[in-house]
Formats: sequence, C-alpha cells, structure tokens
Amino acid sequence: MAKILCIDDDKDILDTCEVVLQGVGHTVVTATNGKEGFEKASKEKPALIVLDVMMDDSTEGFATAQKLRRAEALKYVPIMMLTSVNETSPQKFGEKDGEFLPVDAFMEKPIKPKEFLAKVKELLALKKDQVNVEGRTR
Repeated sequence: MAKILCIDDDKDILDTCEVVLQGVGHTVVTATNGKEGFEKASKEKPALIVLDVMMDDSTEGFATAQKLRRAEALKYVPIMMLTSVNETSPQKFGEKDGEFLPVDAFMEKPIKPKEFLAKVKELLALKKDQVNVEGRTR
C-alpha cells in the first residue's frame, strides 16, 4: 500500500485520517502545519498528500500546496485539499478551483470514510502527467 502524508492542525482530523487509511493498509505520516508538512514530505516522499486549507492562518494550505509544487522532488505528488471553509464562509470548492490551485481534489470536512478512500484510490492511480502541477484541471 502507499505512504500518505496528512497535514492538518486538527488532531481529530489527523486521527480520523490515520484510522481510515491504516485500516486499509496504508502507512500514514502526519504533520500539524505547513512548515512541518513540507519537511516531512521532503524526508518521507509520500505517494499522496492530504492537506488542510486553514491551519496557522486561513490560507496556509494554499501556500503549502504552491511550495510543494515548486519542489522538484515533490512536484508530482498528488494533493487532496481538505476544507471546512464552507462552515466559516460559504464557498464551494470543486473541480473549477483546480484551474487556480495546484491540487488534484477537494474534499469537505468532516471526511466520510467511504468517499475519502475512493478519492485516495483515484489520486494514487494518477500518472505523472495527470497531476495538477500548474493549477489546471485534469
């Protein structure tokens, strides 16, 4: 199975991701902010990154996604962005946002395990040329 890095400042979300992903055999590495997440991504070389939008500030996830895409060794690692933005300021994230952000999928919190695992499987199957490295839709 795959090594997956989950970056989120909410311990409950990290715990949920760990339980769900480890339950199907994945190895899970966690980080609680963008800086730590980038460092762990560089060291651990995950097959997928699950990234929160709002951590230390309201756009840390966006900045971290950009930084990950600029790192040659991490550029082609698929990124799933988790968001609870709609709870704080209604705004739907979806496929169109991939035109502006270099991420491959968006998922609302709280995660629904079955949907989450289906999206993980889909993203792990992406080929290098299918990864959204420049803010384009697939």
